[in-house]
Amino acid sequence: MDQQYILKAIDAALAAGEKILSIYNDPNSDFQVEKKADNSPLTIADRAAHEVICRLLADTPFPILSEEGKSKSYEERKSWKELWIVDPLDGTKEFIKRNGEFTVNIAFVQDSIPLMGVIYLPVKHILYFAMEGLSAYKLTDVTSRGDASLEELIAKAVRLPIEAEHDKYVIVASRSHSTPETEKFVEESRAVHPNVELISSGSSIKICLVAEGVADVYPRFAPTMEWDTAAGHAIARAAGMEVYRGGMDIPLSYNKEDLLNPWFIVEPKHVGHK
Repeated sequence: MDQQYILKAIDAALAAGEKILSIYNDPNSDFQVEKKADNSPLTIADRAAHEVICRLLADTPFPILSEEGKSKSYEERKSWKELWIVDPLDGTKEFIKRNGEFTVNIAFVQDSIPLMGVIYLPVKHILYFAMEGLSAYKLTDVTSRGDASLEELIAKAVRLPIEAEHDKYVIVASRSHSTPETEKFVEESRAVHPNVELISSGSSIKICLVAEGVADVYPRFAPTMEWDTAAGHAIARAAGMEVYRGGMDIPLSYNKEDLLNPWFIVEPKHVGHK
C-alpha cells in the first residue's frame, strides 16, 4: 500500500479531531439533548467529523464505509475489495460524560483484512498509527502534521508495543458496556493468573492499550460494529497482536454483509499466526 494514504488518513483524523473539539469545548453545547433531538452537539460533531474525513479522503480511489454513511447496501459493498472503514466519533457515552475517552477511527481494509489504521484522541492529542509492513506507533502532543513526512512522524513516535514489564495480568474492559460474560472472563483469569488487574477505558482506546503493552488482553462480549474495531485491529496486528473471534482462532473480518462484529478478544497472536 502506498504510504501517501496513511498520511491522508492521519491528516483526516487530526482535522476531524479539531472539528470535534470545537463542538466539545463549546460552553453552549448541552450534551444532554443527545437523547432528545437529532440536532444534538454529539450528532453535529459526528456529522461534521464525517464530512471532514470524507472530503480529505475523496481523492483516493477507495470507497468509504462510515458509521455516518452506513446505509450502503451489501449489494453495493460486496464488490469493494479495498475500502476505508471510518468511525468519525467513537465513544458516544464518553463524549457525553466529557471524560475525553473518545476517538476518531480510520482504517484501510483490503480483502476483509485491516492493513492500515489511524486512531486519534482529540482531547489528549494522542495519535496511534500503523500499516502492514511498517509496524505500529504512538505519537503524543500532536494536533496537526504540518509538512512532516511519514519518516519524520515515525522518528518522533514510540514503536508499539512499548516494552513495559508488569507483574500483573492486566485486563482492559469497557467503561460503559460491562456484561456478565466479561465478569466471568475476569473470574476465570483469576483462577489462572495469581495477580489480575482490571482497568476500564472507553472507545477504541482499549485495543490500543493492548497494542501498546499496557494491557495483556481485552475481551469484548457485547455488541460492536466494524467501524468500532477496524482501525484498532490494524494497529493491533502491526504490534504483534490479533483480534480473535471469541472462543475461536479466527480473526475478525470486515465489509461483511452484516456489519455487526461477533464477540472478540484482543491478545498476542497465537502460535502459527503471522
